[in-house]
Amino acid sequence: MEGGAQVTASIDLPQHHASLARLPFGRRIELPDRGTTFVRQIAGPPGAPTLLLLHGWVASAGLNWFQAFEPLSAHFNVVAPDLRGHARGLRTPKIFRLADCADDCAATLVELDSGPVIAVGYSMGGPVAQLMWRRHRDLVDGLVLCATSAGFVPHRLMRNAYQAAMLGATAMARLAWPSRLLPPVPMVSMHPATMPAWAAAEMRRHDWRMIIEAGHSISTYSAHRWIGEVDVPTAIVCTTEDRGVSPSLQLATAEAIRGATVHSVADGHLACANARFVDPLLEACLDVAGRTR
Repeated sequence: MEGGAQVTASIDLPQHHASLARLPFGRRIELPDRGTTFVRQIAGPPGAPTLLLLHGWVASAGLNWFQAFEPLSAHFNVVAPDLRGHARGLRTPKIFRLADCADDCAATLVELDSGPVIAVGYSMGGPVAQLMWRRHRDLVDGLVLCATSAGFVPHRLMRNAYQAAMLGATAMARLAWPSRLLPPVPMVSMHPATMPAWAAAEMRRHDWRMIIEAGHSISTYSAHRWIGEVDVPTAIVCTTEDRGVSPSLQLATAEAIRGATVHSVADGHLACANARFVDPLLEACLDVAGRTR
């Protein structure tokens, strides 16, 4: 790839994870007045539409989409950034805001000359995709929202308790900002028995002050006032056994967006780590692409 340093994903993997060796190359790019970020890209067939893959909280582009890169690239160009604070994503002393993630992604597309795109958001990436549509309408032709919602903590009392806990943790983390600590992270929720060793190293790259602030930002996010205004083709990939984002919230988002289609996968919030997630994801992306022409 032209411009920026390339970072290869060539790694020594166990035989049953051999497919992960085909992670796309990544490179660091400078975003004017914002900082340096990291993007993985794959060129699809000539004239193919472009997908912007937006990962979930405490993940990275590689961790979130490793099952999907190759199948999606048979039909689409793929752009997959690490979001700010996550893995090799942009670093800043400013408080983490989902809106800033959306603006980072818009700046990335401008630098890559890759827009407009179908924005594909998983979990936290869902609000980033929604905000991209709202803030950068000219760059978004369609939306695919996976394991996500227009709001994550619907009840005020639950939201207040969650926010109080996150605010306390955020204040503690911000005191440690100058040290840039990157502690090792146990792979408790990432299926340690089946994920390769690189996953732990990928997570150790996170800026944990920003990760905690991202958790707070997720808890306060609500697009309920305007989600019904979405006017681009949209598909929902509903994880029907999800305990992180209730399927009822996912389906409510589908109902709020005119013409949204639903593509289900019988799995939980970490469905993206399983091969069975790929078919409904690809189906949803092709559905949206077919309606953008």
